[in-house]
Amino acid sequence: MTAPRMSERRVPVAILGATGAVGQTFIRCLRNHPWFEIAELAASERSAGKSYAEATRWLEGDLPSDLAGRTVLPCDPDKLTAPIVFSALDAAAAGDLEPAFARSGALVLSNAKNFRMDPDVPLVIPEVNASHLALLERQRQSRGWSGGIVTNANCAATVATVALAPLHEAFGVQQVFAMTMQAVSGAGYPGVPSLDILGNVIPFIGEEEPKIEREIPKMLGCVDGGALVPAPMRVSAHANRVAVEHGHTVCMSVKLDKSATPEEALAALESWRGDPSVRGLPSAPERPLLVTDAPDRPQARRDVGAGRGMTVIVGRVRADPQLDIRLVALGHNTIRGAAGGSVLNAELLVATGVVSRA
Repeated sequence: MTAPRMSERRVPVAILGATGAVGQTFIRCLRNHPWFEIAELAASERSAGKSYAEATRWLEGDLPSDLAGRTVLPCDPDKLTAPIVFSALDAAAAGDLEPAFARSGALVLSNAKNFRMDPDVPLVIPEVNASHLALLERQRQSRGWSGGIVTNANCAATVATVALAPLHEAFGVQQVFAMTMQAVSGAGYPGVPSLDILGNVIPFIGEEEPKIEREIPKMLGCVDGGALVPAPMRVSAHANRVAVEHGHTVCMSVKLDKSATPEEALAALESWRGDPSVRGLPSAPERPLLVTDAPDRPQARRDVGAGRGMTVIVGRVRADPQLDIRLVALGHNTIRGAAGGSVLNAELLVATGVVSRA
C-alpha cells in the first residue's frame, strides 16, 4: 500500500446526524485531518437551516469556532455533494437515507445497524478484515449503485473482535461466551437517566446481545468467490449498562479449535499487528491491541484513551476451567467503536484507491 501524498487534495466529506453525540465525535476525529475536509454538516429537519451553534448542544470541550456559523443542511442526497458521507444517523433514519446516498454515488460510512448483516455490505474493522472491502464490487453490481455502504460494527462487538482476531488466526475460535459492561455514552445523549444508572448495573441493552452474537462471526469470516463466509463459531453474549462514561469492557471465555496454553495465547496477542494495509493510516494506532500483565487491568478510567481511543487493551489472559482461555478486553466505544472506526474505514478506502484524491 502506498499512502496518499500530502500534496494531494483533501477529500470533502459530509456528516449526517452532525448535531448528535456520535456526529460530534466525527467532527473531533475529522478536524485538521490530513486527508479529509469537513465540507457539509447535515441533520434532521428541525435542525436544517440553523447555524451549527444554534442546532447543537456541544458536549465536550469548546465548539469549534470555524464550524459554529456553518448552516446545517438537510440529510438529502440532492443537497449534499461530498463523495464520502459519514453517517451518525439512528436506525430509524438510516434505513432510507443511507441507500439514497449510495444510489447518488456517495460512499457511506455507516454506524447504524440496518445493513451490517447484509451479505454484500462490508462490516469492517480494518486491522481485522480489510479484505472484506471486496464486497463493495458485489454490492454495486447487485444493487446498481455507483456509491456504496461500508459499515462498522456494534461498539461492544468491535472490542471483542479485535481481541479475538489474533486467537482466531493462530488457533481458530470455536465458541465464545462474552459478558459486557458498557459505558453510558453508548446510549447517546442524554442517554440513561442518572437515577437509573448511578450505583446500578442494568442487565439489558435493547438488541445488543443479538448484534454481538451475529456480527463477530461475520467479521472473523472470509470473502470467498465474492461472497462472505462467516466464521463457524458460536457466540453467547450478556450485555450490561454500567456507570462508566466511556469504554466498553468485555469479559470472554473462549473455546479454541486447537488448544493453547495461556502463554501461547499471550504470545499470539502480543505479536499481533493486524492487516499491513492499515499501518501508517492517519487514524491507525501504532498498536491496535495492547496486552497488559497487571492483575487489575484494563480499567476504563485508566486505559480507555490508549492509542487516541483506537487501541483495544487486553488483560487477565488465563486458563478457563470449562473452555480454553479467558480474558478481558476494553475499548473506547465512541471512538474505536463508532466514529473513529468509520474514519479509519474511509482512510482505507482512500489508501486502496477506492476513493481518489487526485
